[in-house]
Amino acid sequence: MFTVILLMLAGIAAGYLLRRRVQVKIQGIITLLIWALLFILGVEVGSDERIISALHTLGGEALLLATGGTLGSVLAAWGLWKLVQQGKGGRK
Repeated sequence: MFTVILLMLAGIAAGYLLRRRVQVKIQGIITLLIWALLFILGVEVGSDERIISALHTLGGEALLLATGGTLGSVLAAWGLWKLVQQGKGGRK
């Protein structure tokens, strides 16, 4: 964990020092690195026997969590909308 924090701080320092020099190509490099990390994560998950054998259970849990998160977000947004509309004197 200490290594991760040091790497992040080193990246912040490098970004601060190079903020005016390197801006054009960084976005493409970041996108490429994210794709590479996602691919490597997929390889790691696909090679793990325990994850593959429990995929049907994990899929159900993921669906339940995604549905609950979405429903909670919709309800919170609806409640906030009602609160804001009430503060405006009920105007729509």
